[in-house]
Amino acid sequence: MNTALVVDDDETVGDVVAAYLIRAGLTVVRSGDGIDALTAAARTPPDIVVLDLMLPGIDGLEVCRRLRRSRPELPIVMLTARGEEDDRIRGLEVGADDYITKPFSPRELVLRVQSVLRRSGAASASQGEPQDSPDRVVDGDLEIDRRARRVRRDGRELALTVREFDLLSWFLGNPGRAVRREELMQDVWGWDFGDASTVTVHVSRLREKVEPDPTAPVRLVTVFGIGYRWDPAT
Repeated sequence: MNTALVVDDDETVGDVVAAYLIRAGLTVVRSGDGIDALTAAARTPPDIVVLDLMLPGIDGLEVCRRLRRSRPELPIVMLTARGEEDDRIRGLEVGADDYITKPFSPRELVLRVQSVLRRSGAASASQGEPQDSPDRVVDGDLEIDRRARRVRRDGRELALTVREFDLLSWFLGNPGRAVRREELMQDVWGWDFGDASTVTVHVSRLREKVEPDPTAPVRLVTVFGIGYRWDPAT
């Protein structure tokens, strides 16, 4: 049974989130502030974190940063009243896998949590890849092991989030193909709707880890007017 750490200083919101996640079959650990959340995560390592942005002590952005340093692969879903685009992007930039704004649909929250958990499973096959896509792919100095969900560059293991790994896996399974952000959102995130800037931020984060020069990408390139394309190493 998966464990979710729910971090929100609003007790009513925390009660609603916890109730729906428990009903969906998860074990829930509650926290009401940033410091306590980090302590709880160290004491009982969760399988996913549902994290409010505005918290007493240290805010959700800093909690996310610290959790990412200790557990890069830990799925994190931001849940906050801040709906402005800048705040959404900041949350994604520090490592959130998903972002839901208040007021929210509890059913949608559960679906998003379940989606991220499925994608983080070591045995999960990435959507959008060919049926015969191999478990291990080598592209220049990059090596991806889909079964173990590990990526190495020049023999050094990269710390990728759930979404970053899934994006890279998708691109390596579809080399040379120009793809729209909306298609990536459907294939990688499993959503038929959503903010396409989510894809933009994750692509930017992935470039920081796989490109020799992220400001002049040669692997994960922009196709103007369409979206992105993965150019294999030659």
